[in-house]
Amino acid sequence: MLEYWLLGFAMMLVIEGLLPFLLPELWRETFRKLVLLTDGQLRFVGIIAMLSGLLLLYLVK
Repeated sequence: MLEYWLLGFAMMLVIEGLLPFLLPELWRETFRKLVLLTDGQLRFVGIIAMLSGLLLLYLVK
């Protein structure tokens, strides 16, 4: 079970690193825009990301 968690974490790091590696200027500008969002807007983005991940897990499994 721990192996699956580590594999998932490793894949998350690879995916998270793609944008700053391939398009650093776009990543920097996107990050600047994210900093300007309110707490409520950030929470909304977070819940959408979590629900999308859960839906994808459900569909794959």
